[in-house]
Amino acid sequence: MRIECVAGDITGQSVDVIVNAANSSLLGGGGVDGAIHRRGGPEVLAACKEVRATTHPDGLPTGQAVATTAGRLDARWVVHVVGPVWAGAEAAERGRRALLASCFTEALRVSSGLGARSVAFPAVSAGVYGWPMEDAARTAVAAVRAADRDGVAAGVELVRFVLFGGEAHAAFSAALAG
Repeated sequence: MRIECVAGDITGQSVDVIVNAANSSLLGGGGVDGAIHRRGGPEVLAACKEVRATTHPDGLPTGQAVATTAGRLDARWVVHVVGPVWAGAEAAERGRRALLASCFTEALRVSSGLGARSVAFPAVSAGVYGWPMEDAARTAVAAVRAADRDGVAAGVELVRFVLFGGEAHAAFSAALAG
């Protein structure tokens, strides 16, 4: 698997899967979630409503992943994940970091099951959810590498972290180099 990071807008990526840093309602929100819903169009929202009506009536739990159509995005699918909210270093050590890692692992598991070869990730939890960027980057890169090593991401040839802003790009670049 090739892992890379680029600065830019994840909604403009031409990949098999765009990963959405969603909230548990799956019904849109701010940041990456809102941008994906706006650019993907009503098809994404309709698919998310179907997920809520059928498999996740109480919302998508933190650390899990579910796929929908990508609507008008230049992708085949959107895989929605719900990252944990930062609650301090102690909480991170008590399992919340594992929930963040699970977002990447589960998104890759779902993507692999769909037959996806290319997956674009945002910096899950590092925006409005407050996760420190450097820690989010290290956790994301380690989770992707472990998923590749453990066969969870079978068939996925490219993982691209698409990062908004210089701080995010620098943190993910450093994590990839480390």
